Amino acid sequence: MSGQPSFFAGLSQHLILAPFLLPMFTAALMLLLDEKQRRLKAVMNSVSAAMCLMAAVVLLQRTGGPDGAGATSVYLAANWAAPFGITLVADRLSTLMLVLGGVLGLASAMFSAARWDKAGVHFHPLFQLQLMGLNGAFLTGDLFNLFVCFEIMLAASYGLLLHGSGRTRVQAGLHYIAINLAASSLFLIGAAMLYGVTGTLNMADMAARIAQVAPADRGLLHAAAAILSVAFLAKAAMWPLNFWLVPAYGNATAPVGALFAILTKVGIYTIVRLWTLMFPGTAGDSAYFGGDWLFWGGIATLTFGAIGMLGSQRPGYLAGFAIITSSGTLLAAASFGQAELTAGALYYLLSSTLAASIFLLLTDVVERWRNDGSTFAPYESPDDAPFLSADFSSTVGVNLDEEEEVLIGRPIPAAAAFLGLAFLCCALLIAGLPPLSGFLGKFAMLSAVLGHEAPATNGWIFMGALLASGLVAMIALSRVGIRTFWATSHRAAPQLRLIEGVPLAALVIACVMLTVQADTVMRYTASTARALHEPVGYITAVLSAKPRPGPAATPATEAKP
Repeated sequence: MSGQPSFFAGLSQHLILAPFLLPMFTAALMLLLDEKQRRLKAVMNSVSAAMCLMAAVVLLQRTGGPDGAGATSVYLAANWAAPFGITLVADRLSTLMLVLGGVLGLASAMFSAARWDKAGVHFHPLFQLQLMGLNGAFLTGDLFNLFVCFEIMLAASYGLLLHGSGRTRVQAGLHYIAINLAASSLFLIGAAMLYGVTGTLNMADMAARIAQVAPADRGLLHAAAAILSVAFLAKAAMWPLNFWLVPAYGNATAPVGALFAILTKVGIYTIVRLWTLMFPGTAGDSAYFGGDWLFWGGIATLTFGAIGMLGSQRPGYLAGFAIITSSGTLLAAASFGQAELTAGALYYLLSSTLAASIFLLLTDVVERWRNDGSTFAPYESPDDAPFLSADFSSTVGVNLDEEEEVLIGRPIPAAAAFLGLAFLCCALLIAGLPPLSGFLGKFAMLSAVLGHEAPATNGWIFMGALLASGLVAMIALSRVGIRTFWATSHRAAPQLRLIEGVPLAALVIACVMLTVQADTVMRYTASTARALHEPVGYITAVLSAKPRPGPAATPATEAKP
């Protein structure tokens, strides 16, 4: 019995590998199964996603100590010290993104089991590989393995985006593939140039060497960082590199689109991670390099997304433009280099990503409902409503619709009511209206801009764009909501299966809990932001991590004469 605690303690030290290895082995096992065993694969997909989420929650708890205690956990995968070996790093930001990805992954996996996994082959293995690349991108500590995880994530996303076939989906998928292949090429060029200047690909080691770069090489350093950032900004959907996003996400199957809601945030994550590590205020001549470009690019992206929302007629495209708007907001907020503003932006990132995922899942159910032309009105003739007189026009005290059918007593189907409430939550979250977390995230960012010091021109522009985008989003979402839920009453009750309703309800509850526990989450994001803008702790933790000693050698017993 005495060996059990040490066994489990040793096993827990390797928990950081679970979000990466578990999807990889699950996908490999699924490929050995026949395609007819979709139900078994669906169960395996959901169970694996749930286990990844549980591992992410445990890692989040480990790194969420008070005042940053234990905030960075370093794992030397090959037991080689940084910067020579593969390093995995779990800090506050990476574990927060892991939990967010785990929530979306589990909800999307459950939703897909209702119908969409049958639209093509190998859906569930591709889904697991997508989670594998996604989790690896959040945990890796060097640029080379970040590129590897990006390619795993993108390769899986190509198959998922084309899942279900169809001319429009294939056309949007080809554009998506082309832009990401170009971005991958720029990633390699930028990483190679940075390696040539700094002599390392480990992100912590690279950050430590930035101050030692010779003045003659400083321009080459900046050029390499700019090329690398283009690859990340294309993934983050920064204007004008975001022409692919709306057609791709709007035409993807619902569970794929819901999972893709976090892919743009991978670009945001890498930009914030590398920018705060490599170009903090202590980086000398390179301090806050590219901040102005990041700000104006964010404002242009936010504006483009807001205008796109106002002009969208399809709910799926509206969700895509909402994702672009949130990406622009986050890029502009990150460019200020203020810990308080970054804290509010991280809270907003959680809220906006969950809202977009709900919206994309909701769109699938609503579109099926709208395409059903049958009626759900309980009264189809005056005989069915005995309390009405034969002359509808002379009826007194009874509310009639435009076709003179009774409104009083007409029940709203439970599924329709649920969809309406879910859409209302989405509208409030995306527009940033009270009382949900979208409002709290925007309020935190506005408070940071106003409270830090007298806002400069960039501060006023950011506040104006943030408020205007919320107003535009409310107009666009109100129009879609009226057309979907109120304009036509002669429609059958929506067919909402339990396996579709449960993940939708879970995501809505997650947004509500994000609001209820706003103080706790805000404290966490504030600590995360402080650690990001003071990267010494991250750099020290990675570079000081020591390989574990091997088992002690036992001297050979001398043979007796």
